[in-house]
Amino acid sequence: MKAPMRLTDQKRESIVLAAIAEFRDRGFEVTSMDRIAARAEVSKRTVYNHFPSKEELFAEILHRLWTCAAPQPDAPYRADTGLREQLRELLQHKMGSLSDSNFLDLARVVVGATIHSPDRAQAWMTRINEREETFTAWIRAAQKDGRLKPVEPGFAASQMHALIKAFAFWPQLTLNADILSPEKQDEVIESTLDMFLGWYAITPGR
Repeated sequence: MKAPMRLTDQKRESIVLAAIAEFRDRGFEVTSMDRIAARAEVSKRTVYNHFPSKEELFAEILHRLWTCAAPQPDAPYRADTGLREQLRELLQHKMGSLSDSNFLDLARVVVGATIHSPDRAQAWMTRINEREETFTAWIRAAQKDGRLKPVEPGFAASQMHALIKAFAFWPQLTLNADILSPEKQDEVIESTLDMFLGWYAITPGR
């Protein structure tokens, strides 16, 4: 049985959820700690006891984004398995994160906060690249095995991510489009595989 959350932890959680809502509704720059305290129904002093600044609150939200988007599983390249099968497994895991409403809600807050701060944007992109290194490593191994064309692995991985995010991330993030249905997710994944392997696979289908 899960132990009940301590009062201080409950207040911290309320503050974070209030900050997410305020940043999403008003933007990082406009939101004040006073508004966050009011929305969380705690005193301003309580907010500062947990988070000395808005930047630290933002850092907590950023941390939750990375936690919500589980890292790609260890997926070592397998020479005895088809490229399509291996890549499909990786893309299905990625699609799972992109289709999580909590992840998208946090991502909206983060993207909104980075618009006016190049430093924040750079830090965010660096963290994203770290999360997506699995694809780059996999492509590098497949190239070494002579099954993919010798292009820069990070470039090829970025192209694959872009194909997925064009349908399953950016429209939901910027236009509030609906999360893709399971059938549409499969369609996007298979289309991405067709395009990626059709161009980069030395022997398509192998």
